[in-house]
Amino acid sequence: MQTYIALVHKDQGSAWGVSFPDVPGCFSAADRREDILPSAIAALGLHLDGQDAPEARDVTEIAADPEFAEELRAGAFLIEVPYDTA
Repeated sequence: MQTYIALVHKDQGSAWGVSFPDVPGCFSAADRREDILPSAIAALGLHLDGQDAPEARDVTEIAADPEFAEELRAGAFLIEVPYDTA
């Protein structure tokens, strides 16, 4: 099983948005906080179905990436999302 890091953010009046720094084009959304992970797992599985899974960085690498620093400072957070490569 592989783990991907997802960036979770929420603008006032919107759903929780989820994106995957190491899986370009893969996005998810959830209206309730408790639905973030299940929604992210489903989106990742659908996006990668039938494709070779890209290399995944660990959470410390993503957190240190300047590309995501502003979002993290603004309240976004990172979660680990499992992906079954079998």
